[in-house]
Amino acid sequence: MMRMWALPILLVLCGSAVATGLVRKERPGEAVALLVVFVLLAVTNSPLIFPKSIGALEAQRRSAEDGRPIVFWRPGCVFCLRLRIRLGRSARRMYWVDIWRDSAGAAVVREANDGNETVPTVVVAGRPHVNPDPAWVREQLRRSA
Repeated sequence: MMRMWALPILLVLCGSAVATGLVRKERPGEAVALLVVFVLLAVTNSPLIFPKSIGALEAQRRSAEDGRPIVFWRPGCVFCLRLRIRLGRSARRMYWVDIWRDSAGAAVVREANDGNETVPTVVVAGRPHVNPDPAWVREQLRRSA
């Protein structure tokens, strides 16, 4: 649980330290601007921006019923963030599995990637696709609807 929040917490702490130094140098405007940037970076690298994660076994069961894709991801992954942002609202219709929270999900990703935990790994109709183009994922989601 703590591992997924390590980077966002580190970003906020670093931003706070730098902002404090700027306030001491009597540059409060720069301090506030910099702190806002660090907080935004922390939010985009946190689990808050992603849909609620479920377990891999539950995602596989649901996907077998309705055909929706499963996205295996982890916090701090810029490629996962890119996929999430480019999918927009449609991302909420997919099943998201955080591999740092779910060991079965991590095992699925390692099996699909020669032992590596390469994410995002999107499973469509039982076939894994590593770091696919967001437009392709959106098309697969339309087909499952």
